[in-house]
Amino acid sequence: MAMKIRLARGGSKKRPFYRIVAADSRMPRDGRFIEKLGTYSPLFPKDSEDRVKIDIERVQHWLDHGAQPTERVQRMLEAAGVREKAERNNPNKGTPGKKAQERAQQKADKATAAAEAANAPAEAPAEDAAAE
Repeated sequence: MAMKIRLARGGSKKRPFYRIVAADSRMPRDGRFIEKLGTYSPLFPKDSEDRVKIDIERVQHWLDHGAQPTERVQRMLEAAGVREKAERNNPNKGTPGKKAQERAQQKADKATAAAEAANAPAEAPAEDAAAE
């Protein structure tokens, strides 16, 4: 049986509340679970103690028995000090999108044209003065 430690959503519409549960990976997200391991309430401030509550001992038990945490639960466990921080690499995250790149290129072209235009009139009167 493939075990997962994941979030199960509860709460009313626009008022999310999550239970951190150990469940079979084939069960629905909010469906049957084996054990409730904690809670997560994203409406609390980030520095609040009530935002994330985890039974560390039970989580460690399930991890020892082969349960795999989801990405979000993994980050919570790293913050709690249960697991070491995993190196995450997303090289494309910092690059702007296609349209933003096009806008930047257009802006650079306009700046280049404006610089050329600013230099051209400054030189033209000097040539006219030399001709007279």
